[in-house]
Amino acid sequence: MNDALVQHVAALIAQYLQRRPAAADTVEGVHYFWVGAQGEELPLDITQAALDLLLARGEVARVPIGNRVLWRAPRERA
Repeated sequence: MNDALVQHVAALIAQYLQRRPAAADTVEGVHYFWVGAQGEELPLDITQAALDLLLARGEVARVPIGNRVLWRAPRERA
């Protein structure tokens, strides 16, 4: 996998969440609406790898909802 491309998409996702901190979506939604809306046409696995990278860095949260997974900015615990 192209690490530079994964880093690029991770940066796009992080920027999206900075502008819209309440946003949450599935990997498909992130791929088509967060990344794709910025003019990027890339394989879905690049978006998944970028989300996994951001998760490892603590920059996104993975939230299981039923049989789906939503990705969003991490929330501070009270």
